[in-house]
Amino acid sequence: MIRFEKVTKQYADGTTAVKSLNLEIKDGEFFVLIGPSGCGKTTTLKMINRLIGVSSGTVSINGKPISDYDIHELRWEIGYVLQQIALFPHMTIAENIAVVPEMKKWSKEKMAARVDELLHMVGLDPATYRSRKPGELSGGQQQRVGVIRALAADPEILLMDEPFSALDPFSREKLQDDLLDIQRTIKKTIVFVTHDMKEAMKLGDRVCLMREGQVVQIGTPSELLTNPENEFVREFVGMQEMNLDWHDVITPVEDASVNDQQPVPYTMPLNELLERMAAAEVIAVEKNGNVIGVIHRSNLLRKMAQYVKQGGRLHE
Repeated sequence: MIRFEKVTKQYADGTTAVKSLNLEIKDGEFFVLIGPSGCGKTTTLKMINRLIGVSSGTVSINGKPISDYDIHELRWEIGYVLQQIALFPHMTIAENIAVVPEMKKWSKEKMAARVDELLHMVGLDPATYRSRKPGELSGGQQQRVGVIRALAADPEILLMDEPFSALDPFSREKLQDDLLDIQRTIKKTIVFVTHDMKEAMKLGDRVCLMREGQVVQIGTPSELLTNPENEFVREFVGMQEMNLDWHDVITPVEDASVNDQQPVPYTMPLNELLERMAAAEVIAVEKNGNVIGVIHRSNLLRKMAQYVKQGGRLHE
């Protein structure tokens, strides 16, 4: 769907924001870019819709270099959501949502139907909200409108640059949940920039961790947790601080000797347990000198996947 081939971005002052970047984002994937400030994640995002031009290399969409697209048509076909919501204050909510469809000369009837459909999608009653001005909405409601405005012309791709970072924690979590619900319905290709690892793990099908303009590791949330490429990934993901109780995935058995392996202690920290299980599908667990059961790698990974998709919290 979106491919970067040896893409470099160097500015006139000699600063290199992105260095020979190679990556591919799949059709319908929720792909998250994350990393320290200045790592190149926002530059990478903005090169997709040519808000920032590449210095060398090729960015292509569906096999076609973005340089071959008319720039206006390219941007019409790519939704874009910013941290700064940037709704037009003098326009109604309906008029804000319909900006790109109007540029594409949709009929009034088609635009009105699309506005109502999208407002319903994010839980805003069209009869109540379509005629309001942005100043009459809360920050969370305005950001919902920002998201659906980017979807108004039904683009294939949605770019989101730290869209929820300015919101309070409750509104942010609600919008994350809303976005996941929307994605299950619309199945767009979403490229999402964030500095929050918990947000990345909750939202992403795959997460790309960048550092100094280069990719350090790309993988599913579980892959980054269980198989970090290096110490930088381990520390950034925050495995050492993960508050995950793994003990309820122990399967009690009477004889829990497993391939003559040394049982792991019940008190073992999660990161050490993961290292032990990297080479074993099943391992025994002991408590107070007695083997109490076994833990299966698949069960542990399932629990961890639930953990990260819940943004660091498990269902009770």
